[in-house]
Amino acid sequence: MTNNRAKITTQTPNAAFFDDDDPNIAYSRVWFYVLKSQRKFFLKFSQVLKEAGLGDPVWYEILYEIDQGGEGGKLMGNLEAKLLLPQYGLSRHVSRMETAGLIRRNYITDGRRKQVLFLTDVGAARMKEVWPLYLDTLKSEMGPLLHTDEAYDLARFLLRLLR
Repeated sequence: MTNNRAKITTQTPNAAFFDDDDPNIAYSRVWFYVLKSQRKFFLKFSQVLKEAGLGDPVWYEILYEIDQGGEGGKLMGNLEAKLLLPQYGLSRHVSRMETAGLIRRNYITDGRRKQVLFLTDVGAARMKEVWPLYLDTLKSEMGPLLHTDEAYDLARFLLRLLR
């Protein structure tokens, strides 16, 4: 019978911190902590954005990405790839945002299969109104837990997962 404590002393400090005798558990820890972190912050974030007139937190991401398209708008297919949203989910959000007057869409004349999305004046104004709330909520929720450099480090690590 092996002594787990003896194994841990020969492992990395991170494995010892978590008391893991199998280093592959690290990948499971990443997955669960990403999911739990999202759930922890999502409720508060959702409430703040809904009070500001956005039906779902992803609406701000959609507004932002369309805004980045400039006067040429943003192809819905490109938006789907950029936000990693399934087509049916993005379509549902776009329809609701269009009904709310935040965006408009033009269909490219090749059988209505391609759509270009544009911000309306209302959408552009809402995005500018919401940004300070968006940032303040993130800062108030995460600021006490992460210094700015740690936030940048975490963002860099998470970007690697998205490549």
